[in-house]
Amino acid sequence: AWYHRTFFLATSSFKDEEEGSSNGKKWIRQDEYAIHNFCELHRSRYETTWTYQLVFIPTLEVEHAHVRFLGNLALNIWDCGGQELFMENYFASQRDQIFRNVEVLIYVFDVESREIEKDYQYYQTCLEALGQNSPDAKIFCLIHKMDLVHEDHRDQIFLAREQDLKKFTQPLECACFKTSIWDETLYKAWSSIVYKLIPNVEQLEKSLRLFADVIDADEVLLFERATFLVISHCQRKPHKDLHRFEKVSNIIKQFKLSCSKLGTSFSSTEIRNSHFAAFIDAFTINTYVMVVVSDSKMSSTSMLLNIQNAKKYFEKIESKQ
Repeated sequence: AWYHRTFFLATSSFKDEEEGSSNGKKWIRQDEYAIHNFCELHRSRYETTWTYQLVFIPTLEVEHAHVRFLGNLALNIWDCGGQELFMENYFASQRDQIFRNVEVLIYVFDVESREIEKDYQYYQTCLEALGQNSPDAKIFCLIHKMDLVHEDHRDQIFLAREQDLKKFTQPLECACFKTSIWDETLYKAWSSIVYKLIPNVEQLEKSLRLFADVIDADEVLLFERATFLVISHCQRKPHKDLHRFEKVSNIIKQFKLSCSKLGTSFSSTEIRNSHFAAFIDAFTINTYVMVVVSDSKMSSTSMLLNIQNAKKYFEKIESKQ
């Protein structure tokens, strides 16, 4: 069986490319199955499952893709070939260009890789180039395909890999996540990464808490409009389900897909039972908001009016980012 290793680069800019911005930032991601795993980030625009025929198609040349994210954030992806020699040659010749002005390095390790030492060597090569060109870049490592590891051993194996990676990364720092396409872990990892990229995040969270206090909400969440990743939330009442964000996101993505098949677009919805009422509505140009209240008889008109009034304030915050 052949072994697939892919390197691709994403460049992001907080100004539209049409404006000729020269202060672009970059995301770099090293991934053995990059085609499939990157699709997990933005597949929600179409459906919540993916066609696995895409997973093992090798790239024979540099391919470029363009993705809009968080509205004014432009991600430009360079997907390089899966052949080891090709990747090494491209990496060596483009080293300074690739790692200049990098904002985030995302490195994905296959937990079942038979060449773990070589994986670590590639990782350290990236770190050396990163330290020389972008020492302030944030570093994330995903230990992927954890579903293939027996449940009794997952934590032990992850902690061992995490310890190794933190040692290799010094004097820089990295955040590690165990991920799988079969549960909510990949969603959680990407949400955490996106959270680190949001400017003025402290002001956003402070404003979200104030909004929740004013309307007496149990919880308020902000979702990124395109992917429905959670970018901020405020919780005023404890909840035992730690995966509720990912579950809600998947439900809404399925609903959006159903709407698109009927030739309509998703705007808002509300869910009620005897314990709570939840309202999801389009918010700013880049976000949706979800408000959860204990009062299951809360007036829809009143809540939507509250959301519309808050929308103006949050749009001002977003415009400053």
